[in-house]
Amino acid sequence: MIHTENLTKRFKDILAVDGLSLDVAEGEVFGFLGPNGAGKTTTVRMLACLIGPTGGAATVNGFVVGKQDTDIRRNVGVLTETPGMYDNLSAEYNLRIFAELYEVKDVTGQVEKYLKMLGLWERRFDTAGTFSKGMKQKLAIARALLHEPRILFLDEPTAGLDPEAARLVRDFIAELKKEGRTIFLCTHNLDEADRLCDRIGVFKTHMLVVDTPANLRRTMFGRKVVFHLREAGEGSAGVLRTMPFVREVKVVENKLLVTVDDPETHNPEIIRALVNSGAEVQFVGELRHSLEDVYLQLVKNV
Repeated sequence: MIHTENLTKRFKDILAVDGLSLDVAEGEVFGFLGPNGAGKTTTVRMLACLIGPTGGAATVNGFVVGKQDTDIRRNVGVLTETPGMYDNLSAEYNLRIFAELYEVKDVTGQVEKYLKMLGLWERRFDTAGTFSKGMKQKLAIARALLHEPRILFLDEPTAGLDPEAARLVRDFIAELKKEGRTIFLCTHNLDEADRLCDRIGVFKTHMLVVDTPANLRRTMFGRKVVFHLREAGEGSAGVLRTMPFVREVKVVENKLLVTVDDPETHNPEIIRALVNSGAEVQFVGELRHSLEDVYLQLVKNV
């Protein structure tokens, strides 16, 4: 659905996006992560044909950026980080304006559908300027969906929202995912990205890495299993260090922190070895690194 090849954007002496090559599949939620100023919003603006690239090529839903821009705009929905609304007009009228611009066939029906879906129907006659930030964000999401685009670009959709409003937006994104829509999600909320995204790209002017959240954690840190013993020591640790699938063993109080390949296969063998060596195993758990750990490790090395 989205394909880029060496996509580049330069503003005078500033290289904002450097040779981005990327493929996002139909129905995928792709998380685009990076620090402020990394070029994420610039990338979205190029893919949505709001600004032109200075190099490379891209297609969106089969249409070529720079040649079929009108077709692309008709087929995507965009939620910017600070969406603008006509504050002196009602929520309903705001949506009607954009529905007519998108040449939506059933304007009244689509406006009603999304106002109800996002819990704004009872406030439809209130001016947008009286809405809270969370309500404005929901109204902006409704605006991005009126024409039923198959591709959505969401730039910080939960930024600045209270926990209740942020959860509603996340749940709504999950529903859109179930419908098979392709979602390009820029966010600083790493827990949000971990829960919603099929794959994640960490970006800082150029792409640092692309993979699933689980694979990123495994690649960066390996899988660590914690064996809680009645009494742990170097003797027990030494038994495990002889095993070919054990990459590292650390003793922390009465625990063995073991980096191991394929724990599901090898944990039973490790437990047998510990028991045979006289260790008393109380319970076993896995130490999970967060996506935040992965992200911070990647960006600090650039």
